[in-house]
Amino acid sequence: MKKQPIQVNEEYDKSADSYNLTFSHVTEFIIFGFPSLQKYHILLFCVLLFIYLFTITGNGIIFFLVILDQRLQTPMYFFVSNLSFLDMSYTSVTIPKMLAKFSMHLDTISYTACFVQMYMFLSLAATECLLLTVMAYDRYLAICSPLHYPTIMTRRLYIFLSAAAWLGGFMSPVIQLILALNLPFCGPNIIHHYYCDHPPLLQLACANTSFNVAVGSSIGAFIILISFSLILISYLKIILTILNINSNNGRKKTFSTCASHFIVVNIFFLPIIFMYIRPTASYSSDVDSVVAMLYTVLTPMMNPIIYSLRNKDIHNAFRKKINCKCIRMREN
Repeated sequence: MKKQPIQVNEEYDKSADSYNLTFSHVTEFIIFGFPSLQKYHILLFCVLLFIYLFTITGNGIIFFLVILDQRLQTPMYFFVSNLSFLDMSYTSVTIPKMLAKFSMHLDTISYTACFVQMYMFLSLAATECLLLTVMAYDRYLAICSPLHYPTIMTRRLYIFLSAAAWLGGFMSPVIQLILALNLPFCGPNIIHHYYCDHPPLLQLACANTSFNVAVGSSIGAFIILISFSLILISYLKIILTILNINSNNGRKKTFSTCASHFIVVNIFFLPIIFMYIRPTASYSSDVDSVVAMLYTVLTPMMNPIIYSLRNKDIHNAFRKKINCKCIRMREN
């Protein structure tokens, strides 16, 4: 049986001849998630479970292949392994809770766990924005300045760029978290979303959240729009360079790869721009849940397909590991 939302207690103070409001502090939230699809909980569970297992398996294979295969110890694959680890973490923050909700009706989340989930999700989302920007810069150097690429993209530089993306991502939502923790949550506790996110949490606060919305939108605009703009510039220069390639096959192959990357980038950035760069915390739960699925579920699932699983180096490394394992099994 689902828990009812915590109600506001109203007590009458006769001595003061007025009403005093005694608020109950919210200790847990109810994750509602997909309001119009509640009757399809079994179907949603199966779909999300498949997506989650596919995402973890695909990204996990790429992550460990890059670590184990010496031929993949290059800047590009280093960034790809970071993206794979990030996507595994990204989906693990949100999907397991939804799987528990749809399978065992565990739709409550504690106050602390909700804010931890919000912070982790915002941090990982910001990290992905910055990491995709770094990856676009890496591809720009490799395609537009191939002769200078080895001297520019040194081991020290690509490790620094990766560390900066992770550090910047986890530092960016700290102000939003602190401001949100200072808000009073005294009554409504139903989150009309499938995870604890910043906009739906602000909707439940018993105070004016306009400052929180302004700060959140400003931080989101700074990270998302700057990252997206730099990626656009990088890919624009890459396209101009591709058009100057004399070989039709070389031009077609390079353009196909970059186009696939750019499509995934757009699937990630455009919905996240819609979600986090707007002047109000109000939202349609159905629309926002669907939009959020694009960058929280679809993009992490597509990344291993687009960035790596079509790559010959990844294929060769995977076959090599499988063959080595088969040989060892035969010897034993």
